Amino acid sequence: MNDTQRQRRGVSSGAAFLMAVSAIGPGFLTQTTQFTFQFGASLAFAILVSLIIDVGGQLNTWRVIAVSGKRGNEVADAVLPGLGWVITAVVIVGSFIFNLGNLSGCALALEALLGIPMEVGATASALLGVVLFLLPRMMTAVDWFAKVLGVGMIVMTFYVLVVTAPPVGEAARHVFWPAEGIAYPAVTLVGGTIGGYIMFSGAHRLLDGGISGNEQLGTITWASVQGILITGIMRVVVFLALLGVAQTGVTLSQRTPVFDAFRAAAGDLGFLLSGLIFWAAAITSVVGCAYTSISFLNLRERDWLRAWLTVAFIVASLLVTVTLQMAEVPATTLLIGAATINGVLMPVILGMILLAAYRRSLMGDYRQPVWATALGLVAWVGTVGLAGVLLYPLLSSNTGSQP
Repeated sequence: MNDTQRQRRGVSSGAAFLMAVSAIGPGFLTQTTQFTFQFGASLAFAILVSLIIDVGGQLNTWRVIAVSGKRGNEVADAVLPGLGWVITAVVIVGSFIFNLGNLSGCALALEALLGIPMEVGATASALLGVVLFLLPRMMTAVDWFAKVLGVGMIVMTFYVLVVTAPPVGEAARHVFWPAEGIAYPAVTLVGGTIGGYIMFSGAHRLLDGGISGNEQLGTITWASVQGILITGIMRVVVFLALLGVAQTGVTLSQRTPVFDAFRAAAGDLGFLLSGLIFWAAAITSVVGCAYTSISFLNLRERDWLRAWLTVAFIVASLLVTVTLQMAEVPATTLLIGAATINGVLMPVILGMILLAAYRRSLMGDYRQPVWATALGLVAWVGTVGLAGVLLYPLLSSNTGSQP
């Protein structure tokens, strides 16, 4: 293997892990814990829906962006002039809200593990992210950061899965026969693990690593498949581990539900692992969120400016996070709210990607295969259905209240 091939492999695996760890953040862990204890094995349906939408959405997004060599906002402008600014604004604002929850998650984990005050824990974690983006080869550092912590999360969570011995058969049955009211958890999980900046993180990393164009299609496809597999494994492992805990009947606190669940499953070791997993999920999401948000500004050949803008994004997130912590605003509310908004906006973003795949001026000689379009349409229909289920009660109540 020559140096060029080795570099491409490193970039593609880094992109896959960047997307995966961005999707598996403290919001996902908190939401999955709360929903698993509320809906039990029926949450398997929501996990399956999120995986199906993930496959259709990510495969199409990575192909369109990496083959065209255009970022998400540029693709949107090619479909509808002016839409790029809308997508950029939605992604950056949503990412900023997510980062408040991510930094709060870092602080919560360090407080639980080491007794460090929340403000100090958030600041220390933010400084780690700042240092990472100020390193001379910052993107290589980001790649390795995502890989090491991503693998660590999977290994630690798998241990808890083995200890809890969840009812896998029951979960498999409920995949197709879920309980009523599962639509809200489904749309929230989709928005929190696929929507917003997460859809673009891996594909933008490929562009920054010099992987683009129709001739790189094999590498692009394999990178997207890697990301989907890593994310899927982590989601299923986390859900099953928590399902095993839920069947014991343990009661969770509102503030630290993830830690309570893992402690009930594996004692003090489980508590330690939950803190490490939660912090790793939070800090990698801080990094992925900040990187992807600034990548929309299209600062090619100006790495120094991108680095400092990314640092500014993290610092601004930290200042607001500390302010909210002092005001005792729960991070969980922010995370679930941002995830729900992302879930509602998913049909617009994914629809834009599917249309862009057939723009000759954008895609050149590339021809979108029927199977990719079919998967994308299935995912799009799923996002429309979930968004409709969520919005219908709100719209119908407003209509019914009018004379």
